[in-house]
Amino acid sequence: MNRVNGETMNISFQDKVAFVTGGAEGIGFATAQAFAEAGAAVAIAGIHEDTVKAAADRLTKAGYQALGLQCDVSDEAQVAAAIAETVSVFGRLDAAYNNAGIHAPSVETADALAEDFDRVIAVNLRGVWACMKHELRQMRRQGSGVIVNCSSQSGLVGIAGLGAYTASKHGVIGLTKAAALEYARSGIRINVICPGTVDTPMVAKAKLDHPARIQAVIDNIPLGRMGTPEEIASAVLWLCSPGAGFMIGQVVAPDGGYAAQ
Repeated sequence: MNRVNGETMNISFQDKVAFVTGGAEGIGFATAQAFAEAGAAVAIAGIHEDTVKAAADRLTKAGYQALGLQCDVSDEAQVAAAIAETVSVFGRLDAAYNNAGIHAPSVETADALAEDFDRVIAVNLRGVWACMKHELRQMRRQGSGVIVNCSSQSGLVGIAGLGAYTASKHGVIGLTKAAALEYARSGIRINVICPGTVDTPMVAKAKLDHPARIQAVIDNIPLGRMGTPEEIASAVLWLCSPGAGFMIGQVVAPDGGYAAQ
């Protein structure tokens, strides 16, 4: 069992293995912690070795099974190695949350730099593709598994100044739907989550860089507040649980009502 905003979730991942990218902080760490509290052994992948090892240490010191893995998801060889290490240490792979993502500078399309566009696509879209590719190879051997990819509210709507980010997140939705159909009859479920504005270090940095623009987005959330990492983690765990067994290729948007407008 794990807790979200003081509420107990009765979802068990006892004897299961989960893999989380971008897991050192924010939504990624909250999800890794939720998996661990629900009984799973968790592999946490992140681009910075020191922070990802520290995140894994936090869980192991609390009595959970956790493994920290340095991994740049834009490098397919690193992705393959991280998943292979997860399976080598824990024996299998039951659930994966492909959460790693970055922002590009907020800029009008005519003024955007090609290198910024390429880097965002490499991490946010090709990174999800690489993770799915190697997760699916293991899950296909097992004949079972669940994958949740992380898009964004920007995968559902357009936000001026965020062209590269918006393109990458729209792409994640299409990629998820295609793969979900490929594996629907193979014991593997794939869905995508589109978090709204969540109180994370990445959003905090964006707010420092572009205070008026980010505050305008927050002010436009119908619920009247940002989400918490734990709220997103709870949605990911449900999608990975047997309770979501009929969910295939679906887009789930915990966004405080933003995309419903």
